Amino acid sequence: MADLRNNFVGIKSPNPFWLASAPPTDKAYNVERAFRAGWGGVVWKTLGSEGPPVVNVNGPRYGAIWGADRRLLGLNNIELITDRPLQINLQEMKQVKMNWPDRALIASIMVPCVEEEWKAILPLVEETGADGIELNFGCPHGMSERGMGAAVGQVPEYIEMVVRWCKQYTRMPVITKLTPNITDIRKPARAAKAGGTDAVSLINTINSIVSVDLDNWAPNPTVDGKGTHGGYCGPAVKPIALNMVAEIARDPETYGLPISGIGGVTTWRDAAEFLALGAGNVQVCTAAMTYGFKIVQEMITGLSDWMDEKGHRSLDDITGRAVPNVTDWQYLNLNYVAKAHIDQDACIKCGRCHIACEDTSHQAITHLVDGVRHFEVMEDECVGCNLCVNVCPVENCITMVPLAAGVMDQRTGRTVDPRYANWTTHPNNPMAQKQAAE
Repeated sequence: MADLRNNFVGIKSPNPFWLASAPPTDKAYNVERAFRAGWGGVVWKTLGSEGPPVVNVNGPRYGAIWGADRRLLGLNNIELITDRPLQINLQEMKQVKMNWPDRALIASIMVPCVEEEWKAILPLVEETGADGIELNFGCPHGMSERGMGAAVGQVPEYIEMVVRWCKQYTRMPVITKLTPNITDIRKPARAAKAGGTDAVSLINTINSIVSVDLDNWAPNPTVDGKGTHGGYCGPAVKPIALNMVAEIARDPETYGLPISGIGGVTTWRDAAEFLALGAGNVQVCTAAMTYGFKIVQEMITGLSDWMDEKGHRSLDDITGRAVPNVTDWQYLNLNYVAKAHIDQDACIKCGRCHIACEDTSHQAITHLVDGVRHFEVMEDECVGCNLCVNVCPVENCITMVPLAAGVMDQRTGRTVDPRYANWTTHPNNPMAQKQAAE
């Protein structure tokens, strides 16, 4: 069996699946249920200072984007950090850690950008026995308007300053949570490293308005006739998260900095992709909110089975394996040629590949041969864009086939399979087929 035990900056957990700081980790009741379900760790919902209480809206807090089958693709939330008293959260954290000593328990913290505020809260968190802290520099709504969250995460100098304070005033490992609402994710990561952070986690939610109520003329979720921007998360943000994780993992200035990957993790495969791009573990929120805590059991089983099948014995075998293959566009091999191939036995003759190619690409797919509905790739017209692969509703019906180094097609100026350098004799040419038949 593959060994899924995780050691992230000295924080040990039985598997790499942690719940992210969010509504599912707001109280002991939820966290205890999560641990019973099998989660390896949790990041407790963000704690604030003992100052003025945080007040959340009592109306709708979530907006959503759905797929055609109403599968949840993304959530937008306008909820703030915990609105429960600090002392109650601290007491519950201490009890949970005593009850579950083998699980990771991380305290997410967000207080004003004042040294004394951080100096005051850190010993209180440390006394709970928490395994580490996560600095919430990512929240894009509500708290950022008060000079916290993303308002700090968008200023590298502030990140470095606060990280230095935390490293000065606590023994606990410091994880710096980064906002995606920035042009170059490498800059805040470099600042966190310069401040001495033990790790970074990303991404936090993306600033967004997911929809507008066209009857009330207000963004969703609508609270008494008004709406606001919120934080977007879920499967839809995964591509953005993967890219940002990879950017940090391959940046020479942050190379080797531990990363906790967040953003749309719903299946074991999602987790494996984050690990392959340099994450040391993953954090999950939307999937748990959509399917419940027991979804982690499918993630654990799926990752373990896949690792066994591939011969990977531990997480170290896969962590960062894809990073060397992430490069800048200018270094891609422009001599590489691949062409689309349609499996005629699998083709259902829907014509989506032809329409997509004919209207928006390179007119490289036939639709009729002697008046019969038939779809075939004309290789010397195909540029290998793989649009047809992505619009085809039948999995593996259309595949991309790499071609060996060929010759130059004098008509198009493209490199093609030497068998088909002359289009007049191309077997996919309807006229050639007709002539052959005659």
